[in-house]
Amino acid sequence: MRRHLSDLESDILELQRATDGKTVSRRAFTAALAALGLSPAFVSLTSVNAKEPDLVLANWGGDSVKAMDTAYVQPFLAANPNESVKIDSSGPTNGKIKAMVDANRVIWDMCDRASQSSLELGPVGLLEEVDYSIVDKNKTLPGFANRWGVGNYSFANVLTFRTDAFGERKPETWADFWNLKDFPGGRTLRRHTDSTLEAALMADGVPIDKIYPIDVKRAFAKVKQIKDRVTFWSSHADSYKLLRDGEATMGCLAHTRAVLLKRDTNGTVDFTFNQGIFWVSNWIVPKGNPGGKRVWKLIDATLNPESQIEMLKQMGNGPVNPAAVAMIPPELAQINPSSPENMKRMVITDPNWYAANAAATLNQFIDTVLS
Repeated sequence: MRRHLSDLESDILELQRATDGKTVSRRAFTAALAALGLSPAFVSLTSVNAKEPDLVLANWGGDSVKAMDTAYVQPFLAANPNESVKIDSSGPTNGKIKAMVDANRVIWDMCDRASQSSLELGPVGLLEEVDYSIVDKNKTLPGFANRWGVGNYSFANVLTFRTDAFGERKPETWADFWNLKDFPGGRTLRRHTDSTLEAALMADGVPIDKIYPIDVKRAFAKVKQIKDRVTFWSSHADSYKLLRDGEATMGCLAHTRAVLLKRDTNGTVDFTFNQGIFWVSNWIVPKGNPGGKRVWKLIDATLNPESQIEMLKQMGNGPVNPAAVAMIPPELAQINPSSPENMKRMVITDPNWYAANAAATLNQFIDTVLS
């Protein structure tokens, strides 16, 4: 059986190759990080001559850079004119965070990561503990603030479909997704276990409140039933294109992409939150972040209702602050995954299960299902 490295392992190996595993200068270390795809802007962000280094927010690029600047950074700077914040969009993988902390060369202050990452990296000493004397824990949905991470926005992976593919029929469940006879055409799923396993189990009749712990063997078997009709996507842009161009009639897509598809196709592509898979992203702070405790004030500010609603306007990502839900304009409420009406129809993901099982399960998935 082939072994597939996690992103953490592969990034560390690449860093070791770039530096020959030796102690290196700051310049050499920065060059090695750049080879992993980190922004060259880091050189100026951690100058030893700076009295107060810029706070650096690391995210995943694309539209999220503008969205987070508008929703989070600018309101914070308006209230704190002596602060300076930069966004690095090179992608804060677990491997890059570990490389920085191990080398004592941390150049990020806060990172946008899936909630399970806080439970993977925190217990092994790679993250700062959240300072809840500054960050208001009540600004997050119950269960989405832990020792090393605090929720920043919600999203969902949802059943997305072409309305022109099935006549009068309209798919509503993952069982419909697996029903190739009544709902013909190609399918698309993410080339990953996240949400794919949950969808497979719901298609196999598992109730939404009984998904965890995931029966991996059962989920794999269900995916294998239709894998010859499935295009497995790796990027969200690909998932969008497959539905837009009609190469697939149904897919499991991020709800933010599904909203854009519905708008851009004038409703030819639609989606449902029914049996969606609900996720919360976290802010995490690498151990030894250059901005120190200043970062907690910024993180707390991102949880303000006004900033949370602006993020929904900008990206479709749902608020994690319960106070924001009542303030959402009606035209946005229908696309908000964290509204009570939508949440009760979805599986609420278990970050503890993913923290314990994600890496091994993904390797098995690639070997046994996608081979």
